[in-house]
Amino acid sequence: MRILLVEDETDLGSAIKRALIQYNYIVDWAQDGEEATDLIEIGLNLYTIGIFDWLLPKISGIDLIKKIRQQNSSLPILMLTAKDREEDKVIGLDAGADDYLVKPFGMAELLARLRALQRRFPLINPQQLTVGKITLDYSTYTISFQDKTGDNKPLSLTKKEFQILEYFLKHPNQIVTRDQLLAQLWEWGNEPMSNVVAAQIRLLRRKLEPLRIEHCIETVYGLGYRFIITN
Repeated sequence: MRILLVEDETDLGSAIKRALIQYNYIVDWAQDGEEATDLIEIGLNLYTIGIFDWLLPKISGIDLIKKIRQQNSSLPILMLTAKDREEDKVIGLDAGADDYLVKPFGMAELLARLRALQRRFPLINPQQLTVGKITLDYSTYTISFQDKTGDNKPLSLTKKEFQILEYFLKHPNQIVTRDQLLAQLWEWGNEPMSNVVAAQIRLLRRKLEPLRIEHCIETVYGLGYRFIITN
């Protein structure tokens, strides 16, 4: 799950990002409204949740939310602010925020608010994804594969292996380029080494080999990869 975090307080933004990464979120962190606008224009549809501060340099969090809602986006947004008056909360919610968290707050409460948003918007965080005979379990970061005997064989994956396999399963039998994987699964401005995608694909294939499905990931030379799903 990819989160757009917009917070200009460096210490707070850094603490939020660290907490989210520990819970396997991918986080793009903007520190002013213009930087956030650039990320929104690049790929609003990449994000599954937004966390926006109200008082930001250049463009306020309220104005950012209004811009997003004008695009008919239903992106769930949690607003962070020191404004604690009832009328301020009404302004934030009426602008399009889905929840409101008053500073100062603890990370446990922030994470609980995100879980609550996920329950309210279940399509952004399904408990499982099943494609063909493969099932991803989001609560345990494991996959299971139904073999010819009907038995389910579980397998644990790293966060990045799980994210890559999830992307493949959401785009079955389609060519997926290296750049698509980088854009979806790594933070903006933190691009990894050029060979990291190929290295992660090799590791994933090795993990899948005991389930006899390693050959599902096909290399399409000069284009990218394709995950072959057969019933």
